[in-house]
Amino acid sequence: MEKILKNISTLILIFLLVSGVIILYQSPEAKSDTISLSELVTEINQDQVKTIAIQNNALEIELRDGKKQKASKESESSLSETLANYGVDKERLKNVLVTVKEDSGVGFWLAAILPFLIPFILIATFIWFMMRQAQRGNTQALSFGMSRARMLDPRNKKKRVTFVDVAGAKETKAELEEVVDFLKHPKKFLNMGAKIPKGILLLGPPGTGKTLMAKAVAGEAGVPFFNISGSEFVEMFVGVGASRVRDLFKQAKKNAPAIVFIDEIDAVGRHRGAGLGGGHDEREQTLNQILVEMDGFETDMSVIVIAATNRPDVLDPALLRPGRFDRRVTMDLPDINEREQILVIHTKNKPLEVDVKLRVLAERTPGFSGADLANLLNEGAILATRRNKKTIGMSELTESIEKVILGPERRGRVISKKEKEIIAYHEGGHALAAANLSNADPVQKVSIISRGHAGGYTLSVPLEDKSLHSRDYFLDELAILLGGYASEKLIFGDLTTGPSSDLERATHLARNMVTRYGMSRLGARTFGKKNELVFLGREMHEERDYSEKTAQDIDREVSHLIDSAFQRSTDILTEKRVILDTLARTLLEKETLEKDELDAIVGQTVAKKEIPV
Repeated sequence: MEKILKNISTLILIFLLVSGVIILYQSPEAKSDTISLSELVTEINQDQVKTIAIQNNALEIELRDGKKQKASKESESSLSETLANYGVDKERLKNVLVTVKEDSGVGFWLAAILPFLIPFILIATFIWFMMRQAQRGNTQALSFGMSRARMLDPRNKKKRVTFVDVAGAKETKAELEEVVDFLKHPKKFLNMGAKIPKGILLLGPPGTGKTLMAKAVAGEAGVPFFNISGSEFVEMFVGVGASRVRDLFKQAKKNAPAIVFIDEIDAVGRHRGAGLGGGHDEREQTLNQILVEMDGFETDMSVIVIAATNRPDVLDPALLRPGRFDRRVTMDLPDINEREQILVIHTKNKPLEVDVKLRVLAERTPGFSGADLANLLNEGAILATRRNKKTIGMSELTESIEKVILGPERRGRVISKKEKEIIAYHEGGHALAAANLSNADPVQKVSIISRGHAGGYTLSVPLEDKSLHSRDYFLDELAILLGGYASEKLIFGDLTTGPSSDLERATHLARNMVTRYGMSRLGARTFGKKNELVFLGREMHEERDYSEKTAQDIDREVSHLIDSAFQRSTDILTEKRVILDTLARTLLEKETLEKDELDAIVGQTVAKKEIPV
């Protein structure tokens, strides 16, 4: 659209220039008065005329005072005869300089042809413009089936990424270093009879750096990097996706050794036969072409396909068989040491204050991905700029953690005194319950300032990263989740909608303890199997492998776990009622309590209470 407007503007400009030339050609610089021959004779007799220039029948007259005039003579006779007929004084006529101008060939032809030629020029220009647009459309149609992959040149040092630029992920790097060696020294492996891996599948949650790792492999090997998204293959026209796949692999083979990176491959690699359209679906044709191209690689062709997805469960089995994606590399969320290394990389170009401790930030961000940590530091930089600071302090970074988790503060939200008191006791109930349960994560901060959809929040951070959780930990977590609910019921004798999110999380956790983890009286087995169906939308379907009586037993067990947790929270808050009141009053006064202030009010964690079975 922008190019069309540009061409139309150029056409209008040409038209204006041609019109201007015509106007300048037809309009003299100084406008002359037109007089009759009798008036000319009178001026000659009065000795006012200085020169007369004759061009055909046109007379250009210049008076002695510099004034210019025009006149026309008779075409059948000469100027002297015409003036004599009008009674000119021959003696006065001798004082006038008379000259004859010959017609210019160019001027004659321009004057004769240009008025007729201009319309043809404009029509021809318009036809040329339309044909050019049609030709461009044909060119686009021919290139419609070409690959949209973006190639990253290994010689571009500014955009080159290596393993040094990727923090953590030691196991992933070790797995991919062999691929780098394959690309650098393929003959070494071919002489040994080893085949170059055709495909590598990077698995992991969003934001763990799968795309960055693929770029680092290409950067380490120094080979071209073709980057394309799975959704860029499929178009509304049949066969376009398969054509783009063929063109992509053709370009990669031409630039071999090379890496082809397909991001979000689940967009085209989903299980065939699970969607609309059957085997003639355009997405399935694209997938079939990818499978054929990967099978068609020659043994000595150094082209490796790297694909990334966070949904390996929906991929077609043909993609995952040996000979296609030979290796599957999992990229997990970073641990505390890797988070610290990631923070170091993302703070290289950011001015930090001396008191900023990246280790503390790493401890406070369990479960954060690399993208989350980059967003955290960016939010801290924005907050420091908003406060007109030259450096980023620890206060901005800790506040950014809460912003990433819960959303921005809503200090302007109007809350009544009664609601504020309810929120204070609600959050105080969470914090006090956590302080009296030995398996609970320590509370780092309690606030009654609204963030996102939450009226207040209690921020708990584990002392160390955990991949396994015990039954006692889950039971304590249930009691903490119901601490706000128990506090509202204990203090006010009534309930609000505030604990709705807590109740949802508690119910989900209790049901998983029963149906997934075998942490209930129903024994060591799982119940049900979840399947995701994707047709016109996303639908979760649970396949039941148990009877109706067992379903009732599951419901009773879930209710038992929640009721027991609620009773534990109520017992703690009843016993520590004075501390709860003090905690709520302090929150109403200060609005936010950090860990040191909270510990000073609730004291140290008490001995572990007996957990009911």
